[in-house]
Amino acid sequence: MLRTFRGGLLIGLAVAVAVAAAAITYERYDTKTLKRTIRRGEVLCGVNKGLPGFSIPDDKGDWTGFDVDFCRAVASAIFDDPKKAKFVPLDASERFKELQSRKVDILSRNSTWSMSRETNYDLYFPAVAYYDGQGFMVPRSRNIDSALDLNNSKVCVQEGTTTVLNVADHFRANNMKYTEVKLPKLEDVLKAYEGGKCDTFSADVSQLYALRLNLIQPSDHVILPDVISKEPLAPVVRQRDDDWMMIVKWTLYAMINAEELGVSSKNIDEALKSKKPDVMRLVGTEGTYGEDLGLPKDWAARIIRHVGNYGEIYERNVGEGSKLKIPRGLNSLWSNGGIQYAPPIR
Repeated sequence: MLRTFRGGLLIGLAVAVAVAAAAITYERYDTKTLKRTIRRGEVLCGVNKGLPGFSIPDDKGDWTGFDVDFCRAVASAIFDDPKKAKFVPLDASERFKELQSRKVDILSRNSTWSMSRETNYDLYFPAVAYYDGQGFMVPRSRNIDSALDLNNSKVCVQEGTTTVLNVADHFRANNMKYTEVKLPKLEDVLKAYEGGKCDTFSADVSQLYALRLNLIQPSDHVILPDVISKEPLAPVVRQRDDDWMMIVKWTLYAMINAEELGVSSKNIDEALKSKKPDVMRLVGTEGTYGEDLGLPKDWAARIIRHVGNYGEIYERNVGEGSKLKIPRGLNSLWSNGGIQYAPPIR
């Protein structure tokens, strides 16, 4: 009897271990994001907790911003409804882990694409949504107009970001000294800067434009013209989920191609009648490109109708139609002097 009990116990333990191992494997390798998203009825999107121009909620909890609109574009492609995007605010320190654990389906959260982030976190950055670079903001009273004049500065940075290493590289490369003031949350970094605990604030230039709006006297602070790094900001998805990655990637490319072809939310109905081959393939009146992604044939037309093309999204959130008024610069189309470029749909 005892021997039988022990044998049964061992078998039970073995089964428990096998089930646990299977659960871990499923958690790490389940690649059915699109199916889970459709079954759930919404796209879970990780965003910045509050960055004007990119992702910020109003008093009613309604989100706006460049990154927010990208999530709505993905939801539009899948559900034909931008309201099917649900926003999950995440700190910089937790964003990649939360994506890994499937708390969100996608990160659209001003995240820089780098090799170590793909290899160390088992993630993938499908395409660059916004070409950025790191810069510096200083009080106007310092009378500084170059990042080469920042010797002996106290520099505020957010820990857990690429900002920290870029600042160290800049000062070391230019044989300058500085004191690092590193804090975990972006709002704490901004408070430290405004409270005088540091005399320089370093972050991506787009962030500096956005955060300057939150200062008591924005005009008392200047953003230096120097850009000290490459910061290609991209949406992020889990690896080994190619179907989902393709949808995220081609959502962005559809918006860029739409701007290049002159197709916008204002003329999408006319575009559906177009006989131009490139436009027909974009809006789905020719070819099976939507079906090849596991989506309806009008997937790109849905995006453009509900959210707009790349230029529309840029202008209303961070461009001349916004409070930030950030020049298009590198984010202009390749045909207009920038480097935004999408592979063709064909």
